[in-house]
Amino acid sequence: MHKFREVFFEYVFMFSAGISILALVMIFVFLFANGMPAVAEVGPINFIFGTEWRPMDATPSFGVLPMIAASIYITLGAIVIGVPVGIFTAVFLAHMCPKWLYAFLKPTVNLLAGIPSVVYGFFGIVIIVPFVREISLALTGGGSGSSMLAAMILLGIMILPTIVNISESAIRAVPESYYEGSLALGASHTRSVFSVVLPAAKSGIFASVILGVGRAVGETMAVVMVAGNQARMPESIFRGARALTSNIVIEMSYAEAGLHRDSLIATGIVLLVFIFIINVAFTIVTRKSRGT
Repeated sequence: MHKFREVFFEYVFMFSAGISILALVMIFVFLFANGMPAVAEVGPINFIFGTEWRPMDATPSFGVLPMIAASIYITLGAIVIGVPVGIFTAVFLAHMCPKWLYAFLKPTVNLLAGIPSVVYGFFGIVIIVPFVREISLALTGGGSGSSMLAAMILLGIMILPTIVNISESAIRAVPESYYEGSLALGASHTRSVFSVVLPAAKSGIFASVILGVGRAVGETMAVVMVAGNQARMPESIFRGARALTSNIVIEMSYAEAGLHRDSLIATGIVLLVFIFIINVAFTIVTRKSRGT
């Protein structure tokens, strides 16, 4: 009976893993089957490097380079804002936070992870967009506030829970002997944490950053609400732009069957390639940090 249970659960786990793989394969098949004909019709070069997206014109143009550039800029801005704050917060929670304060901060960080993106979007419209508008008026003399900078700030906040939680777990997983040995050699508490513990936890910290980047690239609703959604090449962080995810959400509801709809599905292929590149980068960084 014991052997039967082992074999039974082995097949259950194998079946579950097979479902995950099957779902991924089906997504790939759907996207490429429906999107690649549009890429072939428009032309791969024109589709990827075209700077105009005008699906409703008499002679429509389907160039996604403005959305690719906007996605890259917004993601990089979110990394610059969110990664340092997230890592420093994880260090504080793991090694410097009093127990009474930890009991408040940790649930707060977890609560951030559970807030729906549309609520973040409302927060961005009410708080971040007016703040960016004031900065834009002071620096450039104009601007509505709905811009790439607003999206960067909002996404920087949204990726914090992922970075903080995973980085904290990685830091706590470092053997205590590393920290104690550094103290025994005369290093201060702060230097021991930043010179010994953090380098030992870099693999997990890299993982948190990559997963945070994945969250930023794939976020849709919050970006739609604050980014301005202008399908043009980004000119300034104070101007509106449209990300890849936003392009799909905004136009899929009214896109007619044909080249327009298929081009939006092809945009999903570009987004999928982005995520694939992020995962490959994560694997390479992880292997190098482990010396394998």
